[in-house]
Amino acid sequence: MSKMIATRDAYGEALAELGAENGNVVVLDADLSGSTKTSGFAKKFPERFFNMGIAEANMIGTAAGLAAAGKIPFASTFAIFAVGRAWEQVRQSVAYPKANVKIVATHSGITVGEDGGSHQSVEDMAIMRAVPNMTVIVPADGIETKLAIRAAASFNGPVYVRLGRNKVPTLFGDDYNFTIGKGCQLRDGSDLTFVTTGMMTAQAIAAADILATQGISARVVHIATIKPLDEELIIDAARETGAIVTAEEHSVIGGLGGAVSELLCDRYPVPVKRVGIQDRFGLSGKAEDLVKYFGLLPENLVEAAKEVLLKK
Repeated sequence: MSKMIATRDAYGEALAELGAENGNVVVLDADLSGSTKTSGFAKKFPERFFNMGIAEANMIGTAAGLAAAGKIPFASTFAIFAVGRAWEQVRQSVAYPKANVKIVATHSGITVGEDGGSHQSVEDMAIMRAVPNMTVIVPADGIETKLAIRAAASFNGPVYVRLGRNKVPTLFGDDYNFTIGKGCQLRDGSDLTFVTTGMMTAQAIAAADILATQGISARVVHIATIKPLDEELIIDAARETGAIVTAEEHSVIGGLGGAVSELLCDRYPVPVKRVGIQDRFGLSGKAEDLVKYFGLLPENLVEAAKEVLLKK
């Protein structure tokens, strides 16, 4: 069984490593450093860590100021607060002037669990994808998270990285290369393609294995960068397999499913089925129960695959 690690834990490790390598890296948090895992950086580099309190808008504005002074600020809180409470500052102070700010949000999606619908951000990818100048990254595992954080630090401009609360399987090896704007094919297949992101990539691999026992060949394409999208990889998959199932722990409106549908509508129309949260808020419950309730299990992807195959 693959090693299980939460992407937020990998983020904390990556920050501490970056801090030792680059004195311009600074970290801001909105009184949640124990949960976002920025606390490790705070212990090692207290002079470069700023607890802004429960004042997310101020945190983002301060991060923009630090970026203007030549620093590389990482600003962290839960996804619902980073995108919700600080929306105006994200738009006006970070994205509009192309400030070199990295917004790394944890506790995204329904797997936040018992905190319930008020704290389960199911629309953050859509919101951030719609903002000009914003790069949006959703890693699938701990290894990819660490590489994505390093890539974000080297990238000049606003970046939003979406991370989760719970442990997820490790999908990538130490030889994996992450590049902003590039996806990767994890399984080959000829009948249809799963285009997935975040925790749903592991679910898609499991679904592809189930389908293989039924004589259906499913490709799995992992898209870590929601914006800019790896258009050619997705179009090639559409051309070669003729049907697409997207999967995300996010609303089917405006996230990965929306991005893929928009792309294929414009350039290479094929049948598309979007698996995700069906235009509703989350609920309080255990993460594993919510994943089942909202239809994000491998068997749900198998069902979606069979539906889309009928439309080819």
